[in-house]
Amino acid sequence: MKLIILDRDGVINQDSDDYIKSPEEWIPIPGSLDAIARLNHAGFMVAIASNQSGIARGYFNLETLAAMNVKMNDMLSTLGGRIDAMLYCPHGPRDGCDCRKPKPGMLTEIGNRFQVSLNNVLFVGDNINDVVAAQAAGAQPVIVKTGKGEQTASMVKSNGYGDIPVYENLGEVVNTLLEVSN
Repeated sequence: MKLIILDRDGVINQDSDDYIKSPEEWIPIPGSLDAIARLNHAGFMVAIASNQSGIARGYFNLETLAAMNVKMNDMLSTLGGRIDAMLYCPHGPRDGCDCRKPKPGMLTEIGNRFQVSLNNVLFVGDNINDVVAAQAAGAQPVIVKTGKGEQTASMVKSNGYGDIPVYENLGEVVNTLLEVSN
């Protein structure tokens, strides 16, 4: 089985330091939904692992998160794409859960759901917490420069996280991945 895991905010949709709090604020990064559809068409299962602490902070509720995801899925379906698993952590940074990245709980759960080792699975993120979670789960971290990715890429290089591939955006990751898998 071919599986890829994506962060949501900053990878698939535009991010904001003020949080994405409504379907109206959920705006896809150009080319990201097409990239997901191309992954699906190439036989990849696509999972999302996303911190959503705006819930714990009271900025939006579960129904609003569901509406954002419906918008994403509706837009994807028009391109023939889909998300095969959507995991999110609703907790705040001080809640001590096992699911909030940089802890690997969501990634481990995805591996369990799909009954695969994460050793050769890419986790595409834009934040240092994505890198740390991927490494802790045994997945392969990849950074995109969208969202907070520019800062993360320079942090990774200067702090010894290893040789982590950096791409302009999700579309470039998918182009490279599909070239390699053909």
